[in-house]
Amino acid sequence: MFSEEIATIRRLGVRHLLLQGLNFAMVLSTALMMWKGLSIVTNTESPIVVVLSESMEPAIQRGDLLFLSMPRTAPLALGDITVYKIPGAAIPIVHRVIETHDEKDSNEQWILTKGDNNHADDVGLYNGMRYLRRSHIVGKVQGYVPYVGYVTILMNDYPKLKYALLAVLGGGILLQRE
Repeated sequence: MFSEEIATIRRLGVRHLLLQGLNFAMVLSTALMMWKGLSIVTNTESPIVVVLSESMEPAIQRGDLLFLSMPRTAPLALGDITVYKIPGAAIPIVHRVIETHDEKDSNEQWILTKGDNNHADDVGLYNGMRYLRRSHIVGKVQGYVPYVGYVTILMNDYPKLKYALLAVLGGGILLQRE
């Protein structure tokens, strides 16, 4: 069966392989353009994130796919679920706003967060800061889809699975005869 595919590829020639390579590049570039367009519309660098821990249970579960946006002018309010990233930290954190302080003179907002499933606030995660600045906030959660993010978690936990999936998808696109 595999030898038949190789014989078919040889029969189709270089032109067909180049066409399939261009189709593959077009699929990738379309996905990138859609991601960047969504980033502009939602005003956030990461409009979609996956929850990696249980710190927000029962409201948000590990593996949930979150949709984010960042309000351009409206301040964050108590109870908003936000995703924030501390400079130097490896991954963003999804937690709820439990305290805010607004400075009227500088238009700055200081934010304190806490995971629903945690006993203490997040000050220990802030790398010496007492509050987050609004610039640390990646986005505010607007909606979610439960459990869909487990695919991402599995691919990160098992890198060989990720490479196998990419090889199958890439091979499927390149070997497609249309």
